[in-house]
Amino acid sequence: MEREVELRRKIVRAFQYLESLGVNFGYSGNISVRIGSDRILISPSGRRKSDLVPEDLLVVDLSGRVIEGSGRPSVELPTHIAIYKARMDVNAIVHVHPVYASVFAVLREGIPPVLEETVIYVGGEVQVADYAPTGSPQLGENIVKALGDRSAVILANHGILTVGRTLDEAVDTAVYVERAAKVYLLARLAGKPHPLPDEAYRLEREIYLTRVKSNVV
Repeated sequence: MEREVELRRKIVRAFQYLESLGVNFGYSGNISVRIGSDRILISPSGRRKSDLVPEDLLVVDLSGRVIEGSGRPSVELPTHIAIYKARMDVNAIVHVHPVYASVFAVLREGIPPVLEETVIYVGGEVQVADYAPTGSPQLGENIVKALGDRSAVILANHGILTVGRTLDEAVDTAVYVERAAKVYLLARLAGKPHPLPDEAYRLEREIYLTRVKSNVV
């Protein structure tokens, strides 16, 4: 596992990168990474994310207790903790509010696997977690259920959340999901989108499962 000092820098750069692509904006979104068996590094609440510096991040244990840092951790901390407890393969979580994916969040409609990369990087359809108030334990439960063994989920009336073995994976998946949402929405406006053939879906799903179960990052 990477050193904490480097992970702090990576989280700061990730927020700047996501904003540069229009995948996240202003004060919204949150990111965390595992830094041990029972601790995570998470972004603070109430701060413009692209202005964060490494020292702004907080170390929190899996009971929600702040170990290091000032200020308040993200209001979505209960969701992050729920995912880390349920998915031992997950070492990073990214939650953002991109425009096109948020259209499907408002529709409460999943993004089907119309692109190969959606299956390879997400594991299949991007499903929708039932609505619950931001930061509530119920939202965490809903997200864990809808996420399953995949790497991305839509939060009803909210945004998207992605996970990865590394922060780079979780960030890249967020970008892929926003691209898939845009392509699928435009395809629906232009005509009738066609899902991947079953055999292609099966093969790409195997690629995904092999990759996420591998120790090679």
